[in-house]
Amino acid sequence: MLRGRGRSCYLYRMSRPAWRQELARSITTSDGLPPFICLSPSERAFLRTGGEGRLPLKVPPAMVRRMVRAAEAAGGALPADDPLRRQSLPREEELAAQPYELADPLGEQKHSPLPRLVHRYPDRALLLVTDQCALHCRHCFRSRFTGGGRGAITAAELADVAAYLRVQQEIRELILSGGDALLLSDRQLSDALSAARAARPGITFRVATRAPVVLPSRVTPELVRLLRAHAPVWIVTQVNHPHELDAESASALALLIDAGLPVINQTVLLAGVNDDADTLERLFRGLVERRVKPYYLFQGDLAPGTSHFRVNLERALSIVAELRPRLSGLAMPVFAVDIPGGAGKVPLEPSALVGEDEAGYRLAGPDGSIHHYPRERV
Repeated sequence: MLRGRGRSCYLYRMSRPAWRQELARSITTSDGLPPFICLSPSERAFLRTGGEGRLPLKVPPAMVRRMVRAAEAAGGALPADDPLRRQSLPREEELAAQPYELADPLGEQKHSPLPRLVHRYPDRALLLVTDQCALHCRHCFRSRFTGGGRGAITAAELADVAAYLRVQQEIRELILSGGDALLLSDRQLSDALSAARAARPGITFRVATRAPVVLPSRVTPELVRLLRAHAPVWIVTQVNHPHELDAESASALALLIDAGLPVINQTVLLAGVNDDADTLERLFRGLVERRVKPYYLFQGDLAPGTSHFRVNLERALSIVAELRPRLSGLAMPVFAVDIPGGAGKVPLEPSALVGEDEAGYRLAGPDGSIHHYPRERV
């Protein structure tokens, strides 16, 4: 018979949710990589250095299972340019930050009245409820915060947020993000939603998450009931490639949507992943078929070490122009960029380009002010 503390630890391990158990099997070292992944010189160089302050390797089982299928389709070895591999495995290029890249590319810190709250736009605010993610996306724009060891938002921090919401009555929407908002436990997520709802009964929530795609087991009937109880709640996913829309993610998305939780998607335009009209068309049509609205297609942010993912702006606009006659308004997202430094989000149309020089482009911001955006190599 187990007694005392040993028995309690045993019961805790046995009672851990299945998604926590799956998350614990994520690949976090090169030794854990499956044999069908032969590291490229660039991947090996990053892992040999230890990353030098960049996001460490973290790949959850669902992404590995997709890469297994891709390797089988390719004859047994996963190609170095596989789109899921490019999103998941770090490369040496991440260690080379460009002089115009910013640790805080969206300027969130200067719009943070509280340590975890960002209030840039009058009618909505962003709450960073955890710094944990299931997958360390190599293009992450918030790598200064993600995986930083801060963990989940505390009760004291939530109390400060609630007090702020009571005073700032213009805030109509609260976006829960991080990290990934669904990496909170059900209890932690319920506490965060309840605190905000008590302070502002009419507020609308957005829950930003990649979990339905990269950790589908996280979407449980219990989670869905919790979210439904706090309606109105909108789920904001990030799906970047059609290969992410498999049976596992489709089941997780359906569980949310069938419960009346609307799901919208934000895709990041990524070189070598989805930077062609055919791939994006398949992605957006696949989302609509699964009852997910393609909401935004984002030009990559100027986060350190991500220049190899960013698509030249002229080429990006030509891809979008090619997509428009192919897709309905339901399937076509808004192509947008967050102006570097925190000036806000602007739809990227040819009319937004007001000039250019050798170093890049001049963009008109939401308030009419002019901002510079660097020119990436084609």
